Amino acid sequence: MRDTKESRLLLVLLIAIAFALITVDIRGGRNSPVDGARQAAAAVFGPVEDGLSSAVDPVGNAISAVRDSGNRHSRLAELEKENAALKAKLGSDDRTRSRLGQLDRMLKLAGEGQYGIKGAQVIAIGSAQGFSWTITIDVGANDGIKRDMTVLNGDGLVGRVTTVGPDTSTVLLANDPDFTVGTRLEGSDELGFASGQGDRPLRVELLNGKAEVKRGDRLVTFGSESDKPFVPGVPVGVVSRVDPSGGGLTRTLYVTPYVGFTKLDVVGVVVQGPKKDPRDEVLPAKPKPVPTPTVTVTVTPSADANGNGGNSGSNAGDRSQNDSSQNSSQNDTSHNDQQP
Repeated sequence: MRDTKESRLLLVLLIAIAFALITVDIRGGRNSPVDGARQAAAAVFGPVEDGLSSAVDPVGNAISAVRDSGNRHSRLAELEKENAALKAKLGSDDRTRSRLGQLDRMLKLAGEGQYGIKGAQVIAIGSAQGFSWTITIDVGANDGIKRDMTVLNGDGLVGRVTTVGPDTSTVLLANDPDFTVGTRLEGSDELGFASGQGDRPLRVELLNGKAEVKRGDRLVTFGSESDKPFVPGVPVGVVSRVDPSGGGLTRTLYVTPYVGFTKLDVVGVVVQGPKKDPRDEVLPAKPKPVPTPTVTVTVTPSADANGNGGNSGSNAGDRSQNDSSQNSSQNDTSHNDQQP
């Protein structure tokens, strides 16, 4: 349509009529005079609107998906973060439970030996002093730690303190080649000295070359003067091998330590020794021996064996009868020879 004076007048007239109808419809409410016309229009144009809506719905859904994809991506990222946090929490809970178990065993051992201990955590391995088997713990002089104090955990002897700083200390482990501790054999009280051999069993030299020792015997620390560097009664390990006695002044043993030196976490520094030697009271309970099953074998004669036995008896009877017949024949022959 061209832009003329008549077209403009028609447009204004249509707008005025539309406003008039809208006003009448609003004032009429439910009884609007144009309600019939609206229903007729809905009946005519409704199917057309539905068709157009079905045609454009995929486009609208695609647009909505593009618009909402950012929100879904953010939600997935949040869920991933929540899962990671949950896994970290579960991992920390497992570690906490492990530490609580280690602490519980250590406190039990300290209670049995009447040791006053200061709990600590291993924070590093090795040290600047050049020791090959050392650890660093998170307690020092400010916590009352001094040089040459015994260090233990819930399994037994860990080592001794060698260097003390304000808040940390260095511990020489019992498996270090430079480490030596006096030991006492459970039951027999045989004395000796244990030395570290790295990742191999401890080497123990008993002072009595003729001492009776067997595999499975256990050792504890003998103790030092004024409980430094070692308090008495701390479990050391179990005899795994005994060298044959060669008539020397000492006897060599090899001892598997109770402590796993490659998996240390919670340890305790003995800051106060026991009032009396606990002797063997701190050693763990011995495992109960497993009974050896006894197997009894009963031999039952088979039917074939009985049958063969019967046949053997029958054959023996036949041989006996044959021998009797031969003897009878010989007697008859002898009798005939005696007749004139």
